[in-house]
Amino acid sequence: MSIPVRDGAATAGAAIPGAASRLPDVPRLEVRRVTKRFPGCLANDCVDLVLRSGEIHALLGENGAGKSTLVKIIYGVLEADAGDLLWEGRPVRIDSPATARKLGIGMVFQHFSLFESLTVAENVALGLDGRERPAALIERIRLVSQRYGLELDPDRHVYNLSVGERQRVEIVRCLLQQPRLLVMDEPTSVLTPQEAISLFETLRRLAAEGCTILYISHKLEEIRALCDSATVLRGGRVVASVDPRTQTAQALAELMIGSSLMSPQRSPATTGAARLQVSHLSTTSDDPFATELKEVRFAVRAGEIFGIAGVAGNGQAELLAALSGEQPVSDPMMVRIDGEPVGNSGPQRRRNLGLAFVPEERLGRGAVPEMSLSDNALLSGARTQGLVRQGMIRRGRSRAFAERIIRSFNVVTHGYRAEARSLSGGNLQKFIVGREILQEPKVLVVAQPTWGVDAGAAAAIHQALIDLARQGTAVLVISQDLDELFVLCDRLAVLFQGRLSDSEPTGQTSVEQIGLLMGGLFEASIAAAAARNAALAGKETSHVV
Repeated sequence: MSIPVRDGAATAGAAIPGAASRLPDVPRLEVRRVTKRFPGCLANDCVDLVLRSGEIHALLGENGAGKSTLVKIIYGVLEADAGDLLWEGRPVRIDSPATARKLGIGMVFQHFSLFESLTVAENVALGLDGRERPAALIERIRLVSQRYGLELDPDRHVYNLSVGERQRVEIVRCLLQQPRLLVMDEPTSVLTPQEAISLFETLRRLAAEGCTILYISHKLEEIRALCDSATVLRGGRVVASVDPRTQTAQALAELMIGSSLMSPQRSPATTGAARLQVSHLSTTSDDPFATELKEVRFAVRAGEIFGIAGVAGNGQAELLAALSGEQPVSDPMMVRIDGEPVGNSGPQRRRNLGLAFVPEERLGRGAVPEMSLSDNALLSGARTQGLVRQGMIRRGRSRAFAERIIRSFNVVTHGYRAEARSLSGGNLQKFIVGREILQEPKVLVVAQPTWGVDAGAAAAIHQALIDLARQGTAVLVISQDLDELFVLCDRLAVLFQGRLSDSEPTGQTSVEQIGLLMGGLFEASIAAAAARNAALAGKETSHVV
């Protein structure tokens, strides 16, 4: 889906307190020669950055380039080893997020900082420094979320929210603080194209009111459409400062990685027997906010990549839980792996039959944050890689498997002993995806495979998935990124309110048709497909004549 390019116009909105309190030529924030070291890693190396009032400034770099470290220093989560920060011309020491918020700095993190057992309103209250009556706060959440197209129910518990809905909570919580500098780390990684466009309108309005926005994203077309300027980091150092509107996405990617960008190479699929079969899959739940699946049916054959699109919260979490075995269903025939009924079986039996699984939530489900990469490799690879013998962990094999993942998928880390939580989001994603792919499963179910991953790494993951399918694996990709689905998939379907549309070969559908399906307009999509096929048939006839 195309993203409208910024033209400088913006709708008026609530004023940002103090937004115009300084002369326009005084930077809102200036970073001077900031350096930060970790054991075995120089994350930031004499970084300079200037952010001006009303500017939307992109911070670019591949995974591990130092972007997240830099913005954590700006927000007071980390303290620099050397260098200075100037806030509106005055030297400041930002020693905590509370200090940052008092200055007027707000941040939306890539990894969510939410308590799952609390409601949306309770989580928002914890992120605000002042006290506010619950009823008044709930009303403000409703107004702000509706105004900015980020619909939220303040009374819902976070554990019931999809990843996309959790992202909305983070964004709304930040907007309620009326920041003068808003730092956003991969804010659209789990948003649909429509949600992203709505967010861009919000950001443009904020910038027009004087708010400065520092924007991190690996979606380079977003950067080109949204941002006025861009600073590129590579290996912890600033390597370029450019106007992204004058650059191609490929040129920006090559600045980030320091070499030419390789596109995934696909060959025609040669499919075999159905390896994953889902028949009349229906679910029920006592949770009033759950999306119940309704007669979902599809099959994924050996050698093909089958994609499922959809807006977050339409049953993706329930489908993933039913496929992985986290939530078994009553009828074993509803899910079959290589013909074997497993609907009522748990995750271990399904893995024993050749299923591998990449969840959409990296930390906590894809990996245990406090555990080393070696131990996280063991979690799903114990049987397939022979990492356990007679109940004893074979540490050497586990270490070797982790090192193989790190090497094969270019994971930036200081080694297999590193805790999962120490990796950047993109590098942890590469590790989890690599862990499952290298087990050479018969069936791979993967959700949001390149969430938060830079362009070069995304291309490598896409190529690895394509290669795996061509070796005979049945690959199911569930994603909100339509560009990704059209690059990867042989067939596409859409999940809407627990219903799955009929699948179409990727070459015989369009972004517009998939967009209609994502909005629940199944009949309109069928009509659009018929009109498109008729037009194609007319062109073929005219060529014959």
